[in-house]
Amino acid sequence: MSQDAEYDRMLAGQLYITEKNQRRTSRVAGKLLVQRINALPADQLDEITRLEAQIFGAADVYVQPPFEVDYGTHIKVGKNFYCNVDAVFLDTNWITIGNNVKIGPRVNLLTAGHPIDASVRVSMLEFAKPITIGDNTWLGGNVTVLPGVSIGANAVVGAGSVVVHDLPDNVVAVGNPARVLRVISDADRKSWADQAEQYQKETGRDESQI
Repeated sequence: MSQDAEYDRMLAGQLYITEKNQRRTSRVAGKLLVQRINALPADQLDEITRLEAQIFGAADVYVQPPFEVDYGTHIKVGKNFYCNVDAVFLDTNWITIGNNVKIGPRVNLLTAGHPIDASVRVSMLEFAKPITIGDNTWLGGNVTVLPGVSIGANAVVGAGSVVVHDLPDNVVAVGNPARVLRVISDADRKSWADQAEQYQKETGRDESQI
């Protein structure tokens, strides 16, 4: 089987042997760009954001270095994306992130998985399943998202949670494994809108201008 065929199996979510893709991984432009970003001084923000735009395919993106990728070519993000320090984007399959997503420090988005059966696992076979994160979602610090998971729009995932199953829109989820704690209500929205309005009155600034 050719290396390209093994790579295609990886993106199709089928079993594959990662070592057969190692040569491809070592020369992937995205991974090399991340190495350059992580070596830059913090005051070279323009250069950091320029290089990150090449990786994530959007201009209004900021991922706080250092961070890590596997390929750096299987990540799509929407508008207004912010991710705090020490993120891991294990993009052996596609990671798709919507608009206005915020991610806390030390978050792991892990598309790679390994067979539960030991006899298959030790043969070096593994798999990768895509991860999808909806618009306006917030992942707290140290959240881990496992292969094949979709997180709905407007969701909040509490710090330290491990997301092993899909989460719907408009929920707060916490725990290991992450479970829905409650639905985000109209009362929640009104409370936060009132606080934002109060901020604007006290400072003369719209919170969207921060």
